[in-house]
Amino acid sequence: MTKKAEKEAKVAEPVVKHHHLKKHLTPAALFIIIAFTLALGYVAGTFHYQIKAAIGPVFGYNAYSGSIDLSSLEKTYNELASNYDGKLDTEALIAGANSGLVAAAGDTYTVFMNSKDTTSYNDGLDGNIGGGIGAVIGLKNSQVTIVSVLADNPAIKAGLLGNDTILKINDQDTTGWSVDKAVGQVRGEEGTTVKLTILRVGETKDYTVTRAIINNPSVVSSVSDGIGTIEISRFDEETGNLARIAAQEFKKQDVKAVILDLRNNPGGYVNTAVDVAGLWLDNKIVVTERTGDKVKETLKSGNNAILSGIPTVVLVNSGSASASEIVAGALQDHKVAKLVGENTFGKGSVQKLIPLDGGAQLKVTTARWYTPNGKNINQNGIAPDVSASLLQTDIDNGIDPQLNEAKIILGL
Repeated sequence: MTKKAEKEAKVAEPVVKHHHLKKHLTPAALFIIIAFTLALGYVAGTFHYQIKAAIGPVFGYNAYSGSIDLSSLEKTYNELASNYDGKLDTEALIAGANSGLVAAAGDTYTVFMNSKDTTSYNDGLDGNIGGGIGAVIGLKNSQVTIVSVLADNPAIKAGLLGNDTILKINDQDTTGWSVDKAVGQVRGEEGTTVKLTILRVGETKDYTVTRAIINNPSVVSSVSDGIGTIEISRFDEETGNLARIAAQEFKKQDVKAVILDLRNNPGGYVNTAVDVAGLWLDNKIVVTERTGDKVKETLKSGNNAILSGIPTVVLVNSGSASASEIVAGALQDHKVAKLVGENTFGKGSVQKLIPLDGGAQLKVTTARWYTPNGKNINQNGIAPDVSASLLQTDIDNGIDPQLNEAKIILGL
């Protein structure tokens, strides 16, 4: 799935131009015109979805030929408007109805985003975080959770940790919230504060964090003692190129082994994951997308696997999700790398972004993805080849047992 596919342009609807009649009409002619107009309006209204379904493929968008009876919704609105003691914001009501409709699908990753949520989501996916706290937020067991905290940013400085459950944001209960809503509440102008009520190992504590401009490049690399290390924090549109530049530098320095650190990486673009996997895989299947039992797309790597043949270990943990799991699963299945760490997050679905009116956006699950060996890791995640934990006491003491285990496996 390419970024172009994820951010498709809006489909232009046909426009009917109305011309004023300049000649006087006889009563009979006027009656015929009115009757024809009413009939045309009825037909257009009755068969609106069927017409879109018929012409949809011609204009390059998906259309559904079914319909839904929204009369009860309109009745609810009429009763609300007739009896409510106050002023109603119709735009907010429409957004709420859209949000509720999509949420009723029952899929965590299928959500309706208003224009503000859309801007926030797209900026985060591209790394344009702006004012925030430097924490990656996700859902775990349907609860808003801090997946990871970014180095040298406000969240970690305030004492927040990965796997912290966010019970409240500014005293608002987060039960039932989507990730996008939570992120929208956490972000804000630089210098302002946000209050988070955190549940950690059975204990609840409030944290007040001052927002700042977040600087977070998606790829950081280094070479030490003959080992090239690539840390990837997300899979944005620049990640593939940055990772390849790092790999080229590794070749120049004649590294003996590589460590790919995908810990606490929440994912991103699927095509970027394919690019990164292509550093090790030469024209190999990276991931297969299926809708139901039907294979929708098979994505393969390119033919420039510049790290092929170099011993590699991939570090993963419970914060390694989505595109991270695609890369880890592909390298593991093709036996070009060993996975070290903990079981990954377990997100085996693909979402598509569809623009809606007013700057809103629909993020909808369109397929499930499978590793090259045909495994869907949804909920279960990917098991590492070698298990190793990283505890808070290790972090406090400046020890990284997972990294150390990787070096032992590589023999360096």
